[in-house]
Amino acid sequence: MKARAHVFVSGRVQGVFFRSETKYKAVSHNVKGWVRNLPDGRVEAVFEGEEEAVKVLIEFSKRGPSGARITKVDLRWENFMGEFDAFKVRYG
Repeated sequence: MKARAHVFVSGRVQGVFFRSETKYKAVSHNVKGWVRNLPDGRVEAVFEGEEEAVKVLIEFSKRGPSGARITKVDLRWENFMGEFDAFKVRYG
């Protein structure tokens, strides 16, 4: 079953390769969507793909790369839209 998740990750998540590691994990699990830094210090991401693969990305978001210190993950399940053709890091 296809799924879509929208996450906001709080803690020490910027400057620790969170976006690049998320992209690597997403590509390796055939998950589409995007990830970006927010001005308030959080990371935001949208994951679309097979439900089990999306859950892998959610679990990764709860721990992050080795330098990250996650304090909170806000997760929203949304309707799958199939709008992405790849996984991208968004800037700005």
